[in-house]
Amino acid sequence: MVHIYRSQGHDVAALSGIGINVRPGELVGLLGPSGAGKSTLLQLCGGLLTPSAGRLQIGEHNVATMTEAELDRMRAGDVGIVLQGAGRNLVPYLTPEDNIRYAQGAAPRGRTLPTPLEVLELVGLSNKAHAPLASLTPGQIQLCAVAVGIATFPGLLLADEPTSQLDHHARDEVLAAISTINATTGMTVLLITHDPEVAAVLPRTITIRDGRIASEGRSGEEFAVVATDGSLPLPPHVAELLPPGTLLRVTTEDGNVRLTPVGQEGQA
Repeated sequence: MVHIYRSQGHDVAALSGIGINVRPGELVGLLGPSGAGKSTLLQLCGGLLTPSAGRLQIGEHNVATMTEAELDRMRAGDVGIVLQGAGRNLVPYLTPEDNIRYAQGAAPRGRTLPTPLEVLELVGLSNKAHAPLASLTPGQIQLCAVAVGIATFPGLLLADEPTSQLDHHARDEVLAAISTINATTGMTVLLITHDPEVAAVLPRTITIRDGRIASEGRSGEEFAVVATDGSLPLPPHVAELLPPGTLLRVTTEDGNVRLTPVGQEGQA
């Protein structure tokens, strides 16, 4: 999948040949430096942007070919989005319960919805259902934003930095709530984070760098990922040892692949 922005008369590739397969029910973290393409990927998955090339399949939806009306219906029922900055997801003068009820108002007719209290129970805010938002702590406001994101129990939850600007206690509460949602409902979750402590506890992470997949983490172990074009971006700690232009001899033996740097004279 490719996405290109038009900037001051020039084309800028935000994503270049991204290929990710996320299975139903997975909890996956998206990592990488600012400008790497994480938020662009999240917006594409939510139908807020359309891919410039390639295929983007969300459940039964091919996002690249959908109309605006179809994308609106997908976001109303099948994809929940938690934007960065909790307040952007909430109506400030409504209570948590009323915010959830408002979010559910756009759901497709005939869809069976959880009650607002059931949603709030999932994130640990059932005792704050009728509280003014102004009376909640920053962590509770973020939990309320997550609750709004899952108001229709969508198949996919997209969360952009849901633990940023929170103290460690509030961060852990939000992360625990998202893990509970994933485990209890089977909801697939894509979560952007810059926090290495958050990334360390996620079962799977994908690092994006310069618009491409740089590496993937599974249960705390990092792996290089062969791209669809056969290229192999190296994890940062390996790339630091190999200056640009380094020649690597590729050898195979008994199913194992070895990359060996060679000197300027072509000697190992």
